[in-house]
Amino acid sequence: MSASAMTTLRDYVDLTKPRLLPLVLLTGIPVLGMSAGGWPSAGFVLGTLFGIALAAAAANTLNAYLEHEKDGLMERTRMRPVPAGLISPRAALRFGLVLSVLSTAILYAVAGVPAAGLGVASILFYVFVYTLWLKPRSSWNTVIGGAAGAVAPLIADAAVDGRIGPAGFALFAIIFFWQPPHVWAIALYRKADYAAAGIAMLPNVIGDQPTRWRMLWYTLFLVPVTLAPVALGLVGSLYLVVAVVANAAFIAAAIGVLRQRTDEAARRMFRVSLAYLFALFAAMLTELALAI
Repeated sequence: MSASAMTTLRDYVDLTKPRLLPLVLLTGIPVLGMSAGGWPSAGFVLGTLFGIALAAAAANTLNAYLEHEKDGLMERTRMRPVPAGLISPRAALRFGLVLSVLSTAILYAVAGVPAAGLGVASILFYVFVYTLWLKPRSSWNTVIGGAAGAVAPLIADAAVDGRIGPAGFALFAIIFFWQPPHVWAIALYRKADYAAAGIAMLPNVIGDQPTRWRMLWYTLFLVPVTLAPVALGLVGSLYLVVAVVANAAFIAAAIGVLRQRTDEAARRMFRVSLAYLFALFAAMLTELALAI
């Protein structure tokens, strides 16, 4: 493959926001083991995860198409492929639609109608409810829009059982309630960026300190939410220990943001939030692996 073709391929991959996809897959994998009472076949697992990844990539690509003008106004997004002029808006739209069709076809072939339907619903929700309706109008965009980012466990659960059970809902809830403090941390130290693009993020609407208080409330509420898988019998003592330690670190970071009131504290909260989610789901996977 020529250097120019490789560059073009890389630009199209960048449209999908590939750094987010491993996190999406990480949140979907444990449900496959929990719902099946053991791991399904490798082909089923890989096919389901590939379909989930393509659905997330499709939603991200369509978001990049719809928001390319706003992305051009923000320092952290102005070099993305469409605002930077590397890919045309029309080409980005076509690519997003192709990914949508592929993800639906793969989920349908591997996991059936319920999983494929949830994949389509996640794309439509992200595009129409989050990107087009909520994000320009309401600071609730982070809370309500979080449902799209938390859908991987629901798709995985439906893929195994044809319905959503306790495992899917429990892991969905963890991601759903984790996303607001995670995103608000970014919104605090990128406030000027969001203001320039006219995006209604919480610090720009209600102020920094009220946002910091809400971040703390969410981290406190995450304690019972993250312990629910233990109560449901989905995981055991290893996960319990990791969850207790991770929650303590997340709450401490939120208190630090509240007290220090600096961009650096918000950046630290963002980094801790990523480590927090990774630790929880890594502990789930470790327990499932040890149970084999």
